[in-house]
Amino acid sequence: MSKTPNFFVGKTIFITGAGGGIGRSAALIFAREGANIVVTDIDESAAIATANLVKEKGKEALAITVDVASRASIDNGMKLATNRFGRVNFLFNSAGAAVARSKFLDITDQLLEKTLAINLYGTYYAMQAVLPHMLERGGGVIVNVSSMTAKRGGPGTSVHYAAAKGAVDSMTMGVAREFADRNIRCLSISPGPVNTQFQAASNSPPEFMQRAIADVPMKRAAEADEIAELVLFMCSDACEYMTANTVYVNGGGGFR
Repeated sequence: MSKTPNFFVGKTIFITGAGGGIGRSAALIFAREGANIVVTDIDESAAIATANLVKEKGKEALAITVDVASRASIDNGMKLATNRFGRVNFLFNSAGAAVARSKFLDITDQLLEKTLAINLYGTYYAMQAVLPHMLERGGGVIVNVSSMTAKRGGPGTSVHYAAAKGAVDSMTMGVAREFADRNIRCLSISPGPVNTQFQAASNSPPEFMQRAIADVPMKRAAEADEIAELVLFMCSDACEYMTANTVYVNGGGGFR
């Protein structure tokens, strides 16, 4: 939560992967605080559905179909966002996917390339699209989604995904330190298991989520809102001295 009343009112957040999960929760939570919401997702109908939920709360929302694996698509989305709202104060790179679970020796070039395109390149493209705008406007905040797998390595199921998210962590730190003296903060979050459609999208077997929850001392998965509230705090003026960090939000688990 911000320390200044109405801190988010009139400010704009650009969210990738906002058609569901953590991205949708973030859209609704930032709308609750008065922000304008740029809802982007590769699924047009999902983006529109999230934007409509925001509008039902009486807040401004723009739905844009964006493929984060395409620089041109992200650049177009950012242009539409700035044309509509004038500026983008916050970028939340929520889009991501493990694509498919695989043992290391079974990872194909195609699986690795697609995983990197969605998780790493998408984050990279979005940051390159928004940073010149933030520099021109005097600052901003970027929050990227990493993963606990970046710390654990994803053995047996997700080395390709862990590698992509490890690169996101490194890029977050580099961008944060390069632009820290120009009022731009860049952070990442590393969630543990979350109750979203993420696992289903990667065709994870039911026991995968069960094992992940068993490793959490709280013995439950997070809800998407619990992650999104952290993103709100990280973007707020109550968090102005934090940058270059990865924040682990995992119920106490995931470090073995």
